[in-house]
Amino acid sequence: MRRIFQNMGWLLGGRGLNAVLSLVYLALATRTLGLAEFGHFAIIVALGQTVTGLVNFQTWQFVVRWGAGADGPARAAGFAVALDLLSATVGTLVAAGLVASAPLWLPLPEELLWVAFGYCAISLLSIRSTPTGLLRLRFEYRRATTAEAVQPIVRVTGAILAWLFMPTVTGFILAWAAAEVAVSISLWIAALKGHKPDFSQVSLTTIPRANPGAWRFVLSTNALGSLQVAGKQVMILLVGAIGGEAFAGGFRVASQLGQALVQLAQTVSKAIYPELVHAQDRALQIARRMANIALIGGALAVLVAIFVGREALVLIAGEEFRIVYWAMVILAVGGAVELVGASLESLLVSAGRAGTAFLVRAVPMAIAFAVLETAMGWQGLKGAALCMLGASALAVIGFWVAILDQARISIEFDGEEKRPAE
Repeated sequence: MRRIFQNMGWLLGGRGLNAVLSLVYLALATRTLGLAEFGHFAIIVALGQTVTGLVNFQTWQFVVRWGAGADGPARAAGFAVALDLLSATVGTLVAAGLVASAPLWLPLPEELLWVAFGYCAISLLSIRSTPTGLLRLRFEYRRATTAEAVQPIVRVTGAILAWLFMPTVTGFILAWAAAEVAVSISLWIAALKGHKPDFSQVSLTTIPRANPGAWRFVLSTNALGSLQVAGKQVMILLVGAIGGEAFAGGFRVASQLGQALVQLAQTVSKAIYPELVHAQDRALQIARRMANIALIGGALAVLVAIFVGREALVLIAGEEFRIVYWAMVILAVGGAVELVGASLESLLVSAGRAGTAFLVRAVPMAIAFAVLETAMGWQGLKGAALCMLGASALAVIGFWVAILDQARISIEFDGEEKRPAE
């Protein structure tokens, strides 16, 4: 537990810096572009992150899972790099299809289509899960946090330059793209410091040959990661498709402020996953303790959103965005739910049940997408936020039920094993 909290401390320190600087560049973007143009910006960023999230494999988990031993890091990293190259290739094709079809379903002007495709391509080339995995495998969270700090610093610097010299959607997209490239380079430099890369290990077959269930784990974690992206980025696209660019911009602001807790949940998950992999005998106890702590933190954060959120929205984004207050509060509640469920989800994945975790997330998300248009017709942005809250609540309940079932099976199995000896 001491090492978990130490690792979380470094991760949260990075998140804290990112949170503070994100308020700066969010304020610059919203106040410079206005609600409608910020909606176009939000749609382009969501497109890039959707494409990357859908095709990107969670390679950091593979490096942590199969990177033990003298040759383990090189073989695991080689497999991860090969998957990253596959992701970039497939993702470029997916991006071309999405951007080409965008005028049919998204409120995106024709002159911004090439900007959208360029941002998608740069996001794909900047995939950085593998170096992150190498750093976590060695528990070098301080070095990882320092490298990741490059992103918000470059982003806020780019936003200031865009505000001064190119106050358009394209200017701010260029700032975001530069930040993606910079943080990817920074993480690779940190991961390879003192470690010579072995390009001969880049292969899609080495790890699967040694681990028969590797491809099943790869595909299930990729699907789970894609669902996590869908929970935010695809939802922004669908909100824009149904309600227009102003709705997309408003939902982006409400989501970024209200769902800061989801980022915290991901931080908890990233810190706890390596420990759960290496301590399977105490995994359930660790996950339960983290969930109890998260419950207290989530409740406090929701209270802050309720009592301070309205003033914070106006201060950061401007009076025009006051209308998204209740959507932000609802998303904050959803973030608190995700915070509680983060350690439970990591427990399932670390136990090799990523497929179960995927199903538990997929069904509620499918329901949320199915009722989204009806919910927005009923309550606008609040309806969209309620869809996300419902999906999060059902998923966390599902994680808990799956863990209880796994614990029951484990107890029964141990009992059967012990009876003959007795």
